[in-house]
Amino acid sequence: MLSKLKKLYDLIDGFVLIMLTAIGIALLAPEFGSSRGPLHLGTVTSLGVALVFFLHGAALSRDKLVAGARHWRLHVFVQAFTYVVFPVVGLLLMLSLRNSLPPDLLLGVFYLCALPSTVSSSVAMTSMARGNVPGAIFNATISGLIGMAVTPLLMGLVISASGASMPLGKALTGVALQLLLPFALGQLLRPLIANWLAKKKHITNKIDRGVIVLIVYSSFCDATAQGLWHHYQWQTIAAVMGLAAVLLFVVLGTTTFVARRLHFSVEDEITAVFCGSKKSLANGIPMANILFAGHPALGLLVLPLMVYHQLQLIVCSVIAARYADRDALVEDRAAARA
Repeated sequence: MLSKLKKLYDLIDGFVLIMLTAIGIALLAPEFGSSRGPLHLGTVTSLGVALVFFLHGAALSRDKLVAGARHWRLHVFVQAFTYVVFPVVGLLLMLSLRNSLPPDLLLGVFYLCALPSTVSSSVAMTSMARGNVPGAIFNATISGLIGMAVTPLLMGLVISASGASMPLGKALTGVALQLLLPFALGQLLRPLIANWLAKKKHITNKIDRGVIVLIVYSSFCDATAQGLWHHYQWQTIAAVMGLAAVLLFVVLGTTTFVARRLHFSVEDEITAVFCGSKKSLANGIPMANILFAGHPALGLLVLPLMVYHQLQLIVCSVIAARYADRDALVEDRAAARA
């Protein structure tokens, strides 16, 4: 009994407690921390993400960055899970639950499965877990670019929305300004600040975690302020939560299992799990406004995405904290083999 309590205490570390506290505050007073609230967290989190990418650019050697881009097995793994495995699972869910749940809700589940991976939280959590950050940056970024074409195509195949399109130029500009530009600046300034950053690594780790907490807090504030938890019957919310939880844990378990069967290093496994299991709310909401423009059930269509987004941040943050403790991970793997 005492050993189980100790394991629970070790799992619920300070970072997780802070995150859960932020969620509680967001549920009680959402207007204070919403994207357009007095804290202007929409802007703050964007700047925080840019800072994270700047620090990663300054900390990463170009040799490691090139090596990360050349790791084709990892890239194929992540993109295959994002755009093949996920959509197949979504289609199976649509077919198996078509007599149990509203059609618009099931279409929203498939839409969730057809979206690209996240960028900011995937990279931040990979960094916090001490994984392959160059691989995460490459895969998360390329996933968003691929999704601009593949996601509408997949949705078109399901709903025959052949006229849908994405503002490619605007999306590419956003990626370049918020992510690639800070990373490139970090690379340029690396000769000047790399040694200082190496000595202050604990500070950069805290910035990574702090940005994740801000993303979670702002996301829950926005969801609560928009009435996500009040607009639908509790049975609908419960069904979506159940589907999102099953989908997330299946994908997390599968990505971890396959990555280990392919004999990925722990660092590559971390990147594969986080980039291969996440779905982007930042890309999903604007894209939904285009694909489902004028649809009377738009809120129901994006509900699975919003619930999955909240859940993936919480669960993956706990996993990232666990991965960061390499000694505990090695002991767990040794015990599993015994």
